[in-house]
Amino acid sequence: MLDIFVDADGCPVKDEVYRVARRHGLGATVVSNARMRIPEEDRFTLVVVGDRFDAADDWIVEHAGRDDIVISADIPLASRCLKKGAVVLDQRGGEFTEDNIGAALAGRELSAHLRDLGSLTGGPPPFSARDRSRFLHRLDEAIRTIRRRNP
Repeated sequence: MLDIFVDADGCPVKDEVYRVARRHGLGATVVSNARMRIPEEDRFTLVVVGDRFDAADDWIVEHAGRDDIVISADIPLASRCLKKGAVVLDQRGGEFTEDNIGAALAGRELSAHLRDLGSLTGGPPPFSARDRSRFLHRLDEAIRTIRRRNP
């Protein structure tokens, strides 16, 4: 059974996940460090893991498996989930793969180093309607691909 796990703290596409999950008859597990509102439907579950560093990441890695979908912009979490065979999408519609995760991890480290030196300021561009649309398309596509592999 295909499961969707959402790294929910700061995730701007939770409503989109709910909408796509309903359309495909799937549920989603929303993992967070604090309580938050989710739809009151049996198909959606909130898991509150507490505020320990990486608690949500550790929970997701423990429960996600082959052909599950993980929604997260956290690159180290993406790397860990890929090793378990999960499909990992970021909130802007990008997909982490075995082919691009190494470059993503290296870029993350480089950016952290440049921030420490004061050479890099600011963050990613604002989240846009185009990002939301790209995410919706990619999530729907990932579900269809997984279902074709596992009829």
